Amino acid sequence: MGRRGKQLVLGALGVAVLLALIAIPYRDPMSGDAPIAREDTVIFDLDRSIKNPRNFNWLTPGVKRLHGAHQAMWEPLFVLNYANGELEPWLGLSIESNASHDVWTLVLRQGVEWSDGEAFDADDVEFTARMLMDSDAISAREAIRFKAQVDDVEKIDSHTIQFRLKQPNPGFHIENFGVLNFSSFLVMPEHIWRGQTVGSFDFFPPIGTGPYTFSSATSQRAIWDRDDNWWGARAGFLELPAPKRLVWIETGGQENRAQLLRSNQLDAGQHLALGIFEAIQARNPNVVSWHDGFPYSWTDPCPRQLEINATVEPWDNPAMRKAIAHIVDRQQIIDIVYEGSTVPSKTMFVQYGAMQPFIDAVVDAGYELPTRANLEAAHAIIEDNGYSMGDDGTYVKDGVPLTTRILANTASAETTGTVDLLVEQLQRAGIDARSVPVEDGVFWGEVIPLGDYEMSYSWLSCGSVNEPWASMVRYTNNSMAPIGERAPGYNNTGRWDTDATDRYTAVVNRIGQLSLGDPQIPGLVAEAYRELDAETPFIPLVQAAKVLSFNETHWTGWPRANDFYVHPMHWWNSTHLIIHQLEKADGGP
Repeated sequence: MGRRGKQLVLGALGVAVLLALIAIPYRDPMSGDAPIAREDTVIFDLDRSIKNPRNFNWLTPGVKRLHGAHQAMWEPLFVLNYANGELEPWLGLSIESNASHDVWTLVLRQGVEWSDGEAFDADDVEFTARMLMDSDAISAREAIRFKAQVDDVEKIDSHTIQFRLKQPNPGFHIENFGVLNFSSFLVMPEHIWRGQTVGSFDFFPPIGTGPYTFSSATSQRAIWDRDDNWWGARAGFLELPAPKRLVWIETGGQENRAQLLRSNQLDAGQHLALGIFEAIQARNPNVVSWHDGFPYSWTDPCPRQLEINATVEPWDNPAMRKAIAHIVDRQQIIDIVYEGSTVPSKTMFVQYGAMQPFIDAVVDAGYELPTRANLEAAHAIIEDNGYSMGDDGTYVKDGVPLTTRILANTASAETTGTVDLLVEQLQRAGIDARSVPVEDGVFWGEVIPLGDYEMSYSWLSCGSVNEPWASMVRYTNNSMAPIGERAPGYNNTGRWDTDATDRYTAVVNRIGQLSLGDPQIPGLVAEAYRELDAETPFIPLVQAAKVLSFNETHWTGWPRANDFYVHPMHWWNSTHLIIHQLEKADGGP
C-alpha cells in the first residue's frame, strides 16, 4: 500500500471513532446537564486544537476565541454588512465622529445584561478600553490596533462613551467595533476583570452577554448551551435562537471534515479543496457552499500576499524586492493551490464592488499586477546587483549564495501549500529558498509583530472592504516600531522606512482626513500607490477563496450568495447573525 493509501486508511479509522463519539448525546459529568438531541445541536468545524480549554483571556498569546467564545458568548457592538457597507447595530446603537474624525461617540443599547445578571453599560466599555490602553501584556491583533489608535476614553453617561484618537481616522468605527475582519473590540465585564493582572488572568469560567453560556471544553471540543434567560429575548431585541446547543469540534483535517459532512455529523465546515467538496456534494446533495456552482467559493476579505522584511539584506534593496515580484507566478498559485477557484490580485485590495473605484484608479495609473512571472526581468535585476548564476543553478555574490526563508503558518493547508509553491518558484529562478513552518500562536504572537522574519505569507493588507484607507495605513511609518518591538496593530511589520515611505505616508494621511466617499480619494490612492509599486515592500498574490461547506440536513438558513444577509465565515464574531437565522430543516420547534 502506498503512502497516500495508508493516510486514507488511518484517516478513516480516526473518523469512525470520532463519529461514534459524536453520535452519542453528550452529557457533561461536571455540569450534570441533560443530554441534548442531535436535531437540537449545531456542530461547527474547528480547524485547530484548543491549547488551554480553561483559559478565556483572549488578550494574551495563544488564547483563541473561535471555538465559540466570540461566536456565541461575546457579542459585537456592531457588524459591518458586506453586502451594503452599512454598520448594523448590536450591543451598540450608534457611533458618530466629529468633523475631523478624531473624536468618536458611542451610544450603547439599553437593557443589555451579562449572563450572571449584572448590567452591561458604559463602565464595562470604559474599563475594557483603559485596560487595553494601559497594558503591555496584550497580543491580540484587535487589542493592539485599538491601543495604537486611541489616546483617551471618557464615559459621558451610563450608555455613552467618547473616544479621542491619536490621529484622525474616518474608519475607526468600522475597524474597531464592526467585525471588519474576524473580530473586533470585545467588551469584558468590569465586575470580574477589575483588579486582575491582564497577562496572567485566565477568565475561567467565562461569561458574556450572548445567548449561550459555556458548558465544557477539552482540547478538541467546546460546548455551549442556550441561556433561556438571555437579555435579548427578554428585552425584545431578538428571539431566542433555535439551537439549544452549539458544539465546536476539531475535525483534524480535510479528510475527516469531508467524512463528517457527508455523514451529516457536521453542520458548518471550514475550507475544503475544491475537488473534495465536489466529491462530498456528489454523495450528499444537502452539503452546499456559497455558490451553487463553480467556483462555489466565497472571496475572503483578506487577499494573500508575501511580506518582506525591508531591514534584512539583500531584501532591504527595493530592486531585489522587485525581482522577487517578477518571479512570482500568480496563475500557478491559482491553478495548483486553489484549483482554479480564485483570481489573481490586481492590487493590494480585496476585489469587492465597493473597492472598484480605487482598484480602477491604480490600474489606470499603470500599477496593475501581472498574472504570470517575468523571469527575464527578474534575472536582469539580480545580475545588475552583482549576482551570477552558479553551477548548481543558484545565484552567488562574493561566494555567498542568494537565499531566503519564508515563514509558513502551520494552521492552514492553504498557507503551507502556497509557501511550498513559492519556494519552488524562487528555487527555479536561482534563489535558494526554504519554507520555515511556524505554529499559529508563535506566528501571530511573536515572529510577525516583532519583525523576526525574512519573508512570510499572510494577509497583512487586510482591512479595507469599502474604502482604501484601512489597508493603506498599515504600511505608513506613522507609528513604526523598531525590529524586536511589537509593531502596533501588526502594521508595517517589515519596517519599510525610506524616503518613498515618507511620501507614501503623507498621501495616505491626507486620505485619512477625508470623509468616506470623498471624490478626491481615488486619485490620492493612485498617487500613494506609485511608491508601493516602485519599492515593493510586500507582494500581493491572489484573492483568498474559501470553499466553506454547510450541511442542510439538520439546519437551514445558512448564508449563501442568494441569501446574503451576512458573510459566511462562521469562525468570526459575526457568527451571531448566522446562529439567529438558523431553522430546523424539518420545520420543527
